[in-house]
Amino acid sequence: MKMQQNAFSGRTLSSPGSAEGEILASEVALSFWGGVNPSTGVVIDSHHPLAGKSIKGKVLAIPGGRGSCTGSAVTLELFLSGSNPHALIFKREEMILTLGVIIAQEMFQKTIPVLQVADSTFDMIIHLKKVQIMGNQILAIDDLCQQPEFISTLPILEPDFSSITLTELDREMLSGAHGKAPQFAMRVILRTALVQGVTELIDIKQAHIDCCIYTGPAVLKFAQTLREWGAKVRIPTTLNSISIDRRLWRVQGVDPAIAEPSELLAQAYLDIGAKASFTCAPYQLESAPSLGDNIMWAESNAVVYANSVLGARTIKCPDFLDVCVALTGRSLNTGCHLTQYRKAGVEIYCNAIEGSDDAFFPLLGYLVGDIAADRIAIVTGLDKTVPTNSDLKAFGAAFATTSSAPMFHMAGITVEARSAEEINAHLEAIPKFEVTRSDLARQWYLFNASGMKQNTPIDLVSLGNPHFSHEEMKTLADLVRNRTKVPDTALVVACNREIYTQACRDGLISTVEAFGGQIITDSCWCMIQEPIIPRECQTIMTNSAKYAHYGAGLTGRQMHFGGLAQCVEAACSGQIQNDLPLWLEETR
Repeated sequence: MKMQQNAFSGRTLSSPGSAEGEILASEVALSFWGGVNPSTGVVIDSHHPLAGKSIKGKVLAIPGGRGSCTGSAVTLELFLSGSNPHALIFKREEMILTLGVIIAQEMFQKTIPVLQVADSTFDMIIHLKKVQIMGNQILAIDDLCQQPEFISTLPILEPDFSSITLTELDREMLSGAHGKAPQFAMRVILRTALVQGVTELIDIKQAHIDCCIYTGPAVLKFAQTLREWGAKVRIPTTLNSISIDRRLWRVQGVDPAIAEPSELLAQAYLDIGAKASFTCAPYQLESAPSLGDNIMWAESNAVVYANSVLGARTIKCPDFLDVCVALTGRSLNTGCHLTQYRKAGVEIYCNAIEGSDDAFFPLLGYLVGDIAADRIAIVTGLDKTVPTNSDLKAFGAAFATTSSAPMFHMAGITVEARSAEEINAHLEAIPKFEVTRSDLARQWYLFNASGMKQNTPIDLVSLGNPHFSHEEMKTLADLVRNRTKVPDTALVVACNREIYTQACRDGLISTVEAFGGQIITDSCWCMIQEPIIPRECQTIMTNSAKYAHYGAGLTGRQMHFGGLAQCVEAACSGQIQNDLPLWLEETR
């Protein structure tokens, strides 16, 4: 076989191995959750340059992941479905997708090479046709002849944890003295520490588990295996949204093929001691952490909100690592647990727009995340505004969709950027960008580009991604009181059980239901499918930039975006007028 002279080296993030395959590359980061079909390997993110292409059997070269913490779960599903790439090449340290490979190695003895390369190396690799990987070496191949089938089951080299300071309890768990489940969990934590160069662990006050979402048989097998090993959580642990409304899925007519394994998955985590919270917004619970608390939360929007708004401290935890921390009470002393890593790396200025509605913050968050990429952003220019917690939730969820960063700051608003001294410390020697009214208008058009004709019919209004707060439920109730939606347009709101109980007590649920709205708990829009989304539904309108981004790929429907009042008007008329909101018009 003829070889080119092109040879590159990288840093191995998983166990060293070998692989060969055609390069599938993009200079745009990719979220595997909502971005890659776990059964086929096809990229389903309609906003991504690789949309429609398959990563199966390829050497996937991307800058890194972004968006959801569930990317690690999708990575594991790809292994068990046989649709995994042959290797992953990143140009930055990428833990979410790498963690999925580590779990595949530790629990299922399956692996692929995962390498991090320098920016200049990445820029050359993405233009190659085919490569061979041997350990940390990448060789360019100048032909596309058929090679022997790649063997995905490789021996796992025993890692050396001697560089990490361990307590007596850490050593006991690692040795198996407390059972197989804590031993497995400690190995995963320490392997992650090795990748990140972390030399010590810290105690964690609470965990939020994200991989209770049913992405396929792999996540169920993972949870049930831990339960079989006698797993029990050591710290207070909440659960993210699951794939069904656990109390009503039968009445709703959800397919048992999805609902029953989703039930089993939720039950497995309840059996190991997690709380039946079932929310993607754990910051709305009474158990929400306080300023300075070291926690371990997965779910990207929750991580961003906890760090940025509450001032708690958590890394952007990949799925599965959250479970391992819950089982041990220990995590890596790195990232946003440390003050020096909570500093802004980019300033993004946006002038407050007079007369803007609640669509302003999700639009801005989406654009700020895209500019920030993997850097913590500080947003300036908004200090005269008074965003609500719901505004900050919407901003953070949108930011977490396009960025891989674990937090943001808003000058004069968020908890670690209120004083002039704090703001100036963030602004030292960092690049500055600006988001203009034109940029916001352009993004509004992109979210609505699937059907820009006037009076577009709307079949479903989707609210509550992330879960609706009590504040949002009250606003909705005020908007729909003494009104009735049209019969052919559904309006569905997702919230957690605590908010539902409070809203019932305050008469808000009855008001929304009198309008014709439907309330669901436990699940969230990134998991909801038919029949809650009606089978005949072709168009969905949402006030969530996160769902406007993921919705088309997850549901196959056309997505539209607008503020809450505009969503209510669409439910009342059955259509949306695709006129740019007045506050986004450049002439104002």
